[in-house]
Amino acid sequence: MVDGGSCDGSHAVALRYTQKVIFSTTGRGTQMNKGAFLADGEILLFLHGDSHIEKGGLDALREIFKDEKVVGGGFQLGIDSNRRALKLISFVANLRTRFTGIPYGDQGIFVRKKNFERLGGFRDFPILEDLDFFRRLKREGKTVVLSKKVWTSPRRWEKEGILKVTLRNQILLILYFAGISPMRLVRWYRLIR
Repeated sequence: MVDGGSCDGSHAVALRYTQKVIFSTTGRGTQMNKGAFLADGEILLFLHGDSHIEKGGLDALREIFKDEKVVGGGFQLGIDSNRRALKLISFVANLRTRFTGIPYGDQGIFVRKKNFERLGGFRDFPILEDLDFFRRLKREGKTVVLSKKVWTSPRRWEKEGILKVTLRNQILLILYFAGISPMRLVRWYRLIR
């Protein structure tokens, strides 16, 4: 676990499960890079702190890497809620992933460490570092999206509003693909958050 200065005691919780708690400056890309470059394994898995992989997901991950052509991938998205609107959001996200072949960070991203290092890890973007990384990873070789799910907390949608979060995210993506840098987008993101 890499802690970027949290004040909620999450590092104390993590210490119950691992002795490897690393402290870092804030920024998801910075935190993930720090943890990845200190990791011992040949396969890296980036999983948000409020998410978990469904049973059998890690076995499926190990199995997929028996194919030497596979450089990385992700999982399907599940939002841990019975609300219909959130089920629809995860359904649409999974359709998008199937169409584009690009999972986002809340779907868990896994990668061979050698490919991660060759790409220089995540760029130091304040947002959309996951999308940028996976787009570059796809050029490295074969990527896969497993049928197993990563279940993520509905907290963000429940706190900020389902419509607001969904519209904000879609607008950010449109502006990013229109060529606006994440450095500029984050200012707008912080204003409406």
